[in-house]
Amino acid sequence: MDIFEKCRNYTLANETRALGIYPYFHALESRQDVEVVMEGKRRIMLGSNNYLGLTTEPSVVEAGIRAFEQYGSGCSGSRFLNGTLAMHLELERELADFVHMEDAVTFSTGFQSNLGIISALVGRGDYVICDRENHASIYDGCKLSYGKMLRYRHNDMEELEKLLSRVPDEAGRLIVTDGVFSMGGDIARLPEICALAEKYGARVMVDDAHGLGVIGEGGRGTASYFGLEDKVDVIMGTFSKSLASLGGYMAASEQVCDYVRHNSRPFIFSASIPPAACAAALAALRYLKAHPERPRRLLELARYARGKLKAAGIPIRESDDTPIVPIYTYEQLRTLEKNRELYDAGLYVNPVLPPACAPGECLLRTSYMATHTEALIDEAVDIAARILLKD
Repeated sequence: MDIFEKCRNYTLANETRALGIYPYFHALESRQDVEVVMEGKRRIMLGSNNYLGLTTEPSVVEAGIRAFEQYGSGCSGSRFLNGTLAMHLELERELADFVHMEDAVTFSTGFQSNLGIISALVGRGDYVICDRENHASIYDGCKLSYGKMLRYRHNDMEELEKLLSRVPDEAGRLIVTDGVFSMGGDIARLPEICALAEKYGARVMVDDAHGLGVIGEGGRGTASYFGLEDKVDVIMGTFSKSLASLGGYMAASEQVCDYVRHNSRPFIFSASIPPAACAAALAALRYLKAHPERPRRLLELARYARGKLKAAGIPIRESDDTPIVPIYTYEQLRTLEKNRELYDAGLYVNPVLPPACAPGECLLRTSYMATHTEALIDEAVDIAARILLKD
């Protein structure tokens, strides 16, 4: 059989294109901001992970320009060999200090971070226990490891304990959870997870891609939010969201970080973060440290948006106090149709379809930035109400 047969048989994308409801790859023609120009028209952006709005912050942009001029366009090698800049080490030190860990390791992307961390730490005979709604990169990191993956129902601590109790005594155990879940906007039950980890001798890893810069003291993330920084063993995160750049990191003890640096194939065999991206992430981190009010403003605006959506009668999925507010659209076809109508009306949101959600529970994911205004949110909610409630 021709290996490309599956490609010929894949028709879903073309079917949705033919219906005029294909939702992906819309081209930006402006900066990533609260308002964008996309395919020739102004759109209110409620579909970005630019939580702190730092992609247009002058100090962040200028830091990237200076680094490009000083170091050139790339490092042309992995961190393991010729690709380490002094700035990479500076970023790692400041990240570790910010999240109250001993050390940090940076990766070229957030997705690669989970691949590199989990595949290095979870070896043959070990177990990695995951929330079913964890990010796809966690699943792929588990596949890349030689350990066995077990999954528990979303935030179901009873099932997590059952799985932990079945792991052989001699096996290593790593519990991995998103901190803030990217589709639903809810927060992991980290106090119970840490208590179970202590009871069963497991380690805890938190993917804080949507937590850093968002929750916790000064935006320090999920462990800080619960006061559990001394109970979480590994924190993973990205630079492509609150830190307005590209790349990822892990923060942990010096011993664990040193092990990952020397045993993680995705780390060792990938080119390092380019100078401009590294400098932008470092500048964004410093901005966050200097402006702890920015995460507070973000959550204030998200609460405002949540209240306006409810008042308009738009059905939203109840979530925790995060900038992710999903709107129920339930059926897949209706979700794609409404997403297109919103886009045409000047509002950009993200459709959430199976397998990212359960069948019959499709969503339109809205997410907010600290640089939105109440007036802009009012305009967005008016558009949403007009489109979503008309039938």
